Amino acid sequence: MGIAKSDLECTAERGEPNAMVTVNLRMSLKKLLSISFLVVVGSLLVVIQGGCSQPAAVTYLSKDDQSSSTPKADTQKDAHTKVDQGTAWSIDQYGRAVRRYSARYDLDWRLVLAVMKRESRFSPKAVSNKGAYGLMQIMPSTQQELAEKLGVDNLQTPINNIRAGTFHLWSLYQAFDKADDENRIKLTLAAYNAGLNRILDAQDVATYLGDDPNDWEAVRATLPLLSKRYSTLHRRIWESGRPRAGYFRDWRQTQAYVDTIMSYYTEYQLALK
Repeated sequence: MGIAKSDLECTAERGEPNAMVTVNLRMSLKKLLSISFLVVVGSLLVVIQGGCSQPAAVTYLSKDDQSSSTPKADTQKDAHTKVDQGTAWSIDQYGRAVRRYSARYDLDWRLVLAVMKRESRFSPKAVSNKGAYGLMQIMPSTQQELAEKLGVDNLQTPINNIRAGTFHLWSLYQAFDKADDENRIKLTLAAYNAGLNRILDAQDVATYLGDDPNDWEAVRATLPLLSKRYSTLHRRIWESGRPRAGYFRDWRQTQAYVDTIMSYYTEYQLALK
């Protein structure tokens, strides 16, 4: 008995497509599609991961690059933004000299800066109607005296003018060594504006009236009493019958001068270190 032929074999003999081959092809195709799908998905995952997040090392490098390419803030220039443009410009131009001479004469450089602002508005060639010159507005007679003390010929250059003006402030400051620091500064500023002898006269009047001659408010109140209309009072205080520095009419200017510089000084103390 012969072996019975399967339907597939019979079909093959009839010339029809081999069903087994067809099945195998379909299975191979499915495997190929599955493998391709996995490859594509894997590739997409790599692309997605690479595009949405950077490795830690790359992130650090990026931050370092950014920080190194960004200029560091200049603390001194940051401070400049807290003051007016004229002050900022003056600090850039003359700040080193102001700090140097202020340190030499043991004064706060911000006080010297405040005097410069009031005296000349930071103009190195400023000239008053009385002949005071430069950033610190030094009077001609005072210039000659300071030039001899400092051994400097030309006090009209900005740096020498700053040096002489700072030294002059310091010299006046020494005259009020019995006052506390705040009153001492105010008395010094008043003397810088009106002259030392004028303020000494005002102190004499304050003492005569029983007020504290080392208190600026007491001296401030006596400045108007130095005018000629109070000559009767003057005869009681001085043998000559008049203030040693002469009669004084510009007392309002001196009062305002001290107030203005102290307001600048307070501003600079808060804004500049």
